[in-house]
Amino acid sequence: MQFLTYFFEAFSSVKANKLRTILTAAMITIGITALVGIMTAIDAVNESINSGMSDLGVNNFDITDMTRRRGAFGKKMTKKNVITYQEMRKFKELLPVEGKVSLEVTVGQSLEIKRLSKKTTPNYNVTGIDDMYLKNNGYTLKEGRPFTSIELEQGQNVAIITKEVFDNLFDKNEDPLNKTIGFKGKKFMVIGVVEEKGGLGGGSADRMVFIPLINANKFATGQTLYYKAVVNTTDPRGIDYAVSEARGILRVIRKDQLGKPDSFEIKKRDSLSEEFNTMTSTLRLGGLVIAIVTLLGASIGLMNIMMVSVTERTREIGIRKSLGATTNAIRQQFLIEAVFICLLGGLFGVFLGALIGNVLSSFMGSENFIFPWLWLMVSIVVCVFVGVTSGFYPANKASKLDPIESLRFE
Repeated sequence: MQFLTYFFEAFSSVKANKLRTILTAAMITIGITALVGIMTAIDAVNESINSGMSDLGVNNFDITDMTRRRGAFGKKMTKKNVITYQEMRKFKELLPVEGKVSLEVTVGQSLEIKRLSKKTTPNYNVTGIDDMYLKNNGYTLKEGRPFTSIELEQGQNVAIITKEVFDNLFDKNEDPLNKTIGFKGKKFMVIGVVEEKGGLGGGSADRMVFIPLINANKFATGQTLYYKAVVNTTDPRGIDYAVSEARGILRVIRKDQLGKPDSFEIKKRDSLSEEFNTMTSTLRLGGLVIAIVTLLGASIGLMNIMMVSVTERTREIGIRKSLGATTNAIRQQFLIEAVFICLLGGLFGVFLGALIGNVLSSFMGSENFIFPWLWLMVSIVVCVFVGVTSGFYPANKASKLDPIESLRFE
C-alpha cells in the first residue's frame, strides 16, 4: 500500500510539471532509441541473412581466386593469375564428390539495363551462369524457363531477369517473355523471370540479369573476368571431405607448388555466416557504446532536474515531515519519481527504436519485422538502474532536510 501511495504522489508531481518531465524523459528516450534501434536493425538483418544461408544449405562452399582479395586497411594480398574458364570447367569435370557444381562470372556490377525508352539506374549486375547456378543460389523461376543446353553451349543472346529489372523496364501486367533488353551495346531476349529473393545491401540479389556463361566470356576481350564456383555437396562423408577433395584437385589444376599456399580461396557458407556474425557483434558493441554515452548524459540531466525539484519542493518536504513522514518515506518518494520518469522515456524509446530499426533493416534488404522483446526487458532494467542511480543523491538530500528549516524556506 505504501508503494502505491508513493507511486501516485510521484505521478501527481510528474503531472504537475509536464514540460520538465517531457524534456527529462526525452533525454532517456534518445539513449534507449539509439540502443534498441541499432540492435533491432542488426537482429532483423541477421535473421534475414541466416534465413538466406539456410535456404542455400549448409553443405555449400564457394571457390574464388585471390586476385581481388584485400587485407587490412585495403592492402593487397599475394596475387596470382586469375582462375580461367578452362580451369573451372576442368575442376567441375574432375570433382569426384556427390553433389552439384555451378559456375558463374560477373560481367559488370554497375551497369545500366535498357529497353526501348526505359532504363534502370547504373547499379545492376550482369552475371554469366551455367545450368546449376539458379538452384545452387536459391533462385526460383516465376515466369518463363531456364536456359536450354543448346543456349548454354552456343552462348545465345538470351537472358533471365530478376524482379527489380522487370519493375523498371516493363509495365505491371506486361508479359516480359521474348522481349528484348540491352546493356553494353548488346541485345538479349528475355526468356524467364525469377521470384524476388532479397538480400543485404538494398536487395542486390534482385538487381541481376543472368546470361549464358559462354556468352559472358565474349566480354573478356575488354575486361578481366573473375570466375566463381559454388559446390553443393550431398556426399555422406561430409562437407569437410568435399572441401579437401576440391582443394586437392584445384591445386593440381592450378599447379600450386607443394608447401606453398593455395592460389585460390574456399569459403564454406557457415564460415560466411560466422564472418557476418563477427561483423554484427562489432556493430552491437558500437551501438552499446553510443547508448551508454547518451544515457550517461541523460542520467546527469535527470539528477540535475531532481535536484531542482528538491529545491522547489523544500517547503512541501517540511510539511510532510511535520505531519509524520519518515526519512525513508521521503527518500522512496523521490526515487520512485526518478524511476517513473526514466520508464516513461524508456518505453517510448523502445517503440521508437523498434520502428527505426525495422525501417533501417528494410532498406538493407530484410523483409522481417522484429519486435525487440529482449531489448524491451533490457531497457526496463536500464531505466530502473539509471533512475535509481540518478535519483538517489537528490532523494537522499531531500530525506535529510530539517523540517523546521524547510518550513521557513521561501
